Amino acid sequence: MPVWTCKPHAALTTAELYAILRLRSEVFVVEQNCVFLDMDGKDLNGATEHLMAWQDGALLAYCRLLEPALNDGRAVIGRVITAPAARGAGLGHELMRRAKAEVERLWPGQPVYLGAQARLRGYYGGHGFVAVTEEYMEDGIPHVGMLLEAGGA
Repeated sequence: MPVWTCKPHAALTTAELYAILRLRSEVFVVEQNCVFLDMDGKDLNGATEHLMAWQDGALLAYCRLLEPALNDGRAVIGRVITAPAARGAGLGHELMRRAKAEVERLWPGQPVYLGAQARLRGYYGGHGFVAVTEEYMEDGIPHVGMLLEAGGA
């Protein structure tokens, strides 16, 4: 059973930060064959929080939560990821449920935005998000902007 934790960037240990960056690189850069600068400066901005699921010292799932004050009044869930070895057990759905709950705890009553890979539109739709943009290309992958209205968590 994974242990869940949500921490502000200043509270991350060196080992936690390394595991986060390694998993993001493993999936977003290597697995998805997408060359982009993952470390975009937002990990350390404002009140950024990092939601993580750990088991036996391994990071199984992760996402980044960005504060509304720096994002046009909307909280942002990003860098949503499940480790390849942990897929297929519903951990991604638990990650989204917990991410929405953490956003509501941190920034009550705020709408939540995410830039979803277009192929995952239905997945995020199942968590209450609705498409608010046309498809667009980001780092060579089709994406769509999706929004969860305030109180939809």
